[in-house]
Amino acid sequence: MDLFSQVSTIYLYVQANYCKYSRCCLSSPTPDFWSLLVSSTDNGKPQLQARNSTLKADPGTGQIFTSCADYDTSDVDKVVLSSAKAFQEFRIENPRSRARKLLEWDRLIRKNKDDLARILTYETGKPLAEAHDELNYALGFTWWFAGEAERVRGSVSVPAAPNRRVFVVKQPIGVAVALVPWNFPVAMILRKAGAALAAGCTFIAKPSPETPLSCLALAKLASDAGFSPGVFNVVPTSTDNTPSVAEALCKHPLVKKVSFTGSTAIGSLIAKHCSEGLKKVSLELGGNCPFLIFDDCNQDQALDALFALKWRHSGQACVTANRVYVQNGIYEEFLEKLVSRTNTLKQGHGLDPETTIGPLTTSRAVSKAQQHVEDAVSCGAKIALGGKPATDAGRGYFFQPTVLRDATQDMLITREETFAPVLALYRFQTEEEAVKMANDTDMGLASYFFTKNVDRTWRLLENLDAGMIGMNSGNSSAAESPFGGIKLSGYGKESGKDVAIEEYMVAKTGTMTIEDHF
Repeated sequence: MDLFSQVSTIYLYVQANYCKYSRCCLSSPTPDFWSLLVSSTDNGKPQLQARNSTLKADPGTGQIFTSCADYDTSDVDKVVLSSAKAFQEFRIENPRSRARKLLEWDRLIRKNKDDLARILTYETGKPLAEAHDELNYALGFTWWFAGEAERVRGSVSVPAAPNRRVFVVKQPIGVAVALVPWNFPVAMILRKAGAALAAGCTFIAKPSPETPLSCLALAKLASDAGFSPGVFNVVPTSTDNTPSVAEALCKHPLVKKVSFTGSTAIGSLIAKHCSEGLKKVSLELGGNCPFLIFDDCNQDQALDALFALKWRHSGQACVTANRVYVQNGIYEEFLEKLVSRTNTLKQGHGLDPETTIGPLTTSRAVSKAQQHVEDAVSCGAKIALGGKPATDAGRGYFFQPTVLRDATQDMLITREETFAPVLALYRFQTEEEAVKMANDTDMGLASYFFTKNVDRTWRLLENLDAGMIGMNSGNSSAAESPFGGIKLSGYGKESGKDVAIEEYMVAKTGTMTIEDHF
């Protein structure tokens, strides 16, 4: 479909609905909003035509509002060759030059932040305020990795053999592919692309079928920032074409690095695809994160953190608090506070200024949430709040903010990630019991706990099986902090000093013999 026609379709839809949800108190989307959707995807040239297209629905209404190019496996080789060609020049570009381009990209994203936020809201359903929060969080990565570009260092050592010196130099690995999810489409792109571009790799983004427009907009801004054709490419696909295109990208001989964020099941499949070419892989997978509340904690502090972790983007985050363990002594009191505060949430379309919690991004997520609630109730849990699809919130993919009490370890909501606004509360008596239940999962992305006991804090830091531990803190993800899990939550780190950029580099060892040393 011609992207200029696509832009017109989006414009008419968004213009009508934006006025509706803004109560006509805000201006209409700016003209630059539409130009963001014309992106560099074919060797750096604007991709205005596509043989096929895929439809995109607004999660807040369930209505189709646009379509996007649908690439298939026949397009993969062309895109990878474009990136491989660009890599030959980009790999030797001065790190300061790459840093300047990253900073210019950062500036352009900030300049267009309002329009990008609207794209995010229409693609994901998240409230406009949350879309702005995602952009503010995401921009930390472009800023941080601009500095990291000049902080890549090798080493020199004196070995045991006389007259020898050993040098280690770091170089970019090559063409990098990122397979990104739909829940934080801008943040996931900038976290991966920031490290790759700072290292000197060229970058191919394969966005989720649910959220291609935000990625295309970022590619347009990357081109405007001065990145050469082929340095940042995008491969949008439909749901049907996603598995085959992802496999083709992973198995392409010119692709040297793959970074995937998504479910553990798909991550395992991606690792198998990449094993054929022994590619470097980083996997950020499922979380199913526990949240422990001890009776000596600051309950208001714990509630604030839990509220942000659980209800943000309707619970659709890998680091969300999925299992909430509350010590017996404060269980009823904390439950009452949680239900009372959750009752204040206002569900609706993301552009409605009164909305504090939006829809789920897909209709499939509504069905899974319903399944988890029904299973929990059949196993003995009780519904303290919500518990069913929210038909009064709109025609989109809404599920009521739900609190389940008296959950147990044998329920689906315990064994699987729910990825919905459904929160389960569990009782525990002792610290040892809480740790045992928290660790009773194959996943290990993040764990959180709240206590004033310093000794317990150290014990929990060491005993909880997770790659990230929140100690009287909620989500601590930031550009300067290594992000990643253990167990079936994957391997490799994103963001953080040194470690993230190392994922996109290779080390070469040089050994030199010195003659006539004195």
